[in-house]
Amino acid sequence: MGEVQEPDAAPGRRRGGAGSLRSVDRAVSVLEALARLGEAGVTEIAEELGVHKSTAFRLLDALEKRGLVGQEKERGKYFLGAGMLRLAGAAAVRLDISQEGVPVCRALADTTGETANVAVLDGDAAVNIMQARGAAAVTAFNWLGRRTPLHATASGKALLAHLPEERREALLAQGLARFTAHTRTDPAALRAELAQVVERGYAQTAEELEDGLNALGAAVRGHDGSVIGAIGVSGPAYRLPRESLPKVAVRVREAARDLSRRMGHPG
Repeated sequence: MGEVQEPDAAPGRRRGGAGSLRSVDRAVSVLEALARLGEAGVTEIAEELGVHKSTAFRLLDALEKRGLVGQEKERGKYFLGAGMLRLAGAAAVRLDISQEGVPVCRALADTTGETANVAVLDGDAAVNIMQARGAAAVTAFNWLGRRTPLHATASGKALLAHLPEERREALLAQGLARFTAHTRTDPAALRAELAQVVERGYAQTAEELEDGLNALGAAVRGHDGSVIGAIGVSGPAYRLPRESLPKVAVRVREAARDLSRRMGHPG
């Protein structure tokens, strides 16, 4: 017997739009139901969602293929899969670094007088998840929550420099947008600079994202040694001139080591 189609799965219906949003909503509802119930069969999930069993099965099948749910084959019961642990772990790292970064970020802002930020990788950009302002930065731009280009920011360069080569090259292949006359847009030149970032332990930018804005950033490592974020400072070029960057970088590297220790890195 053929599968019974619900109205929202009628032949000829355009994919996307409200239908796609409904599917996403239902998939999330499946995960929430399994989190609450522990395990459930297709019939139970269908009742929880108020949908036909065939729809519940399609949702569970799609989630199982992504490892987000698993199935006890003998009893036919579904439960949350190992893929959820992967997602939860990634979210926990971001939450932890934002919490642990608060005192470190504030201390860095106090010692430099400038705006300090903690950033994490978000696809092809760096997103700032923590910010503290020093005494000289009371009117500074609010970077919190802002996605910034990896190749034109100090924290972004620190993250980019420590990515696996294949992923780094894929990002460079997308093209390097120019934001000012000083933005580094030549991939070969950027590769050479990223190698220096790894060697000296910090990255810097001089008016590469915005005219008159300089910055420094250093990678933050987790308990397993992997880079999980970056911490840095930014300020106007007249207060943070290019010649002073190496001196300020000492404090940025110290802050990165401090935050790394808080995240469980032994080094």
